[in-house]
Amino acid sequence: MVRPEAGDATGPEVAPLAAMLKWALIFFIISVVAGYFGFTGVASTTRTIAKVLFFIALTIFIIVLVFGVMLGMLVF
Repeated sequence: MVRPEAGDATGPEVAPLAAMLKWALIFFIISVVAGYFGFTGVASTTRTIAKVLFFIALTIFIIVLVFGVMLGMLVF
């Protein structure tokens, strides 16, 4: 069994981030399609959901990046 290295991008902290970005993209596409067809209420709601998920994923990424850099300094 191959285990991921400490700096490997396939570690367990990447999976939730990728899932959130996937859902943010899905809600963004729904928002664009709904806005095109005139469903402004649906477009507004899905746009808000997409923005929230994107910023949560961005925050998690920054936290993981900062801790990765800090732990990297401690190891090396």
